[in-house]
Amino acid sequence: MNWQQLISNKRFGLEEIHEMRKDDRSEFQRDYDRLIFSAPFRRLQNKTQVFPLPGSVFVHNRLTHSLEVSCVGRSLGNSIATQLIAKHPELADSHVPEIGSIVSAACLAHDLGNPPFGHSGEKAISTYFSEGKGLALKPHLSSMEWDDLTHFEGNANAFRLLTHQFLGRRKGGFVMTYSTLASIVKYPYPSVLAGNKSKFGFFTTEEDSYLKIAKELGIKRLSADNEPPKYARHPLVFLVEAADDICYQMMDIEDAYKLKLLTPREAHELYMLFLTPKQKERVEKVFSFVSDGNEQIAYLRATIIGILIKECTNVFMENEEAILNGTFEGALIKHISSPLSEAYKQCSQTAFEKIYRSRDVLDIELAGFHVISTLLELMIDAVQSPDKAYSQLLINRVSSQYDIKAPTLYGRIQAVLDYLSGMTDVFALDLFRKIKGNGLPAV
Repeated sequence: MNWQQLISNKRFGLEEIHEMRKDDRSEFQRDYDRLIFSAPFRRLQNKTQVFPLPGSVFVHNRLTHSLEVSCVGRSLGNSIATQLIAKHPELADSHVPEIGSIVSAACLAHDLGNPPFGHSGEKAISTYFSEGKGLALKPHLSSMEWDDLTHFEGNANAFRLLTHQFLGRRKGGFVMTYSTLASIVKYPYPSVLAGNKSKFGFFTTEEDSYLKIAKELGIKRLSADNEPPKYARHPLVFLVEAADDICYQMMDIEDAYKLKLLTPREAHELYMLFLTPKQKERVEKVFSFVSDGNEQIAYLRATIIGILIKECTNVFMENEEAILNGTFEGALIKHISSPLSEAYKQCSQTAFEKIYRSRDVLDIELAGFHVISTLLELMIDAVQSPDKAYSQLLINRVSSQYDIKAPTLYGRIQAVLDYLSGMTDVFALDLFRKIKGNGLPAV
């Protein structure tokens, strides 16, 4: 793979007018702006990140998380661009200086395909087909379609949302640049290769779209022609992933502190693990005149994010050749040097024990699982028997952009999943209550 080809401002769906487009903004800045002003991005404000949507204490939701990931991604991308041009001066006149803009846009989009209630929503969808009533549909679907459903994945759904032409919408979906689209595909292979972790990058319906992007950008194919398509990651995927890894780990610690799941001392000690003795001295000096506990935590968090950005940049540049050859394995954060790696592992362990397994987090996962499972069951029944009176009532609730009357069963199921995954937590819960008769309109 080569940088000149990998960074392209050609737009998916507007290839025929590519040379005609002129704007004061770069094409990659247009990607960013288009996402910011989109309805799917706006809906992230009412989707769970980790903790239940806020009560008296405001914690991160999917929207604030995505904005923060985008900021970190821009810093990573700008740093990488500067170092790539210093290393390869011939890239100065290419699109490489725009890597920061590409990564920041991709970071905004990386969670767009996640259903309500976080990962429990994904699990509810996949297990409905693998363990629930949806199992009866297996004989009526192809093996590839079945793999898509039983391994339902938010990342693949984001790629569909950005590229699929929904009813009444324009060709190319969001009409994003090829490089921005490629930068969100963490697992560049279909669901048949998902494995036990249920990770893959595109549904059967979007496979041709990804292959088109891979060919345009010169992304290296790792599988033989007679095997399911498996590609190396686009290099910028590693930066989007690193920004996400940095943010969720550091911000979850801060949220846990604010929700009193971690004591001030526990939060301080976790953050301090990342610092050298000299850095600790500087922090203590700042704390001598900054006594507010929240401000201290915020300062520590910001300091460590800066440290991790620099470290991930170093890992990327040290492994540039392997990344371009498609031989680099694992996330950048997994390759950071000691003692930073040990500190990150300690944060991960603490987060799992005291945050992700906390009662509030488990409660929202349990409730979300039940809500999504119930809505999915009712909607699938409706598209299978559309002439029933109750089915018609449910179908009439679905937005016209979703092809709920598609000619194939798989197409109708996809329309249901498009509808459900686009819901906010609040909308899904409200619809669930109304269907159950617990939230009737006021009269």
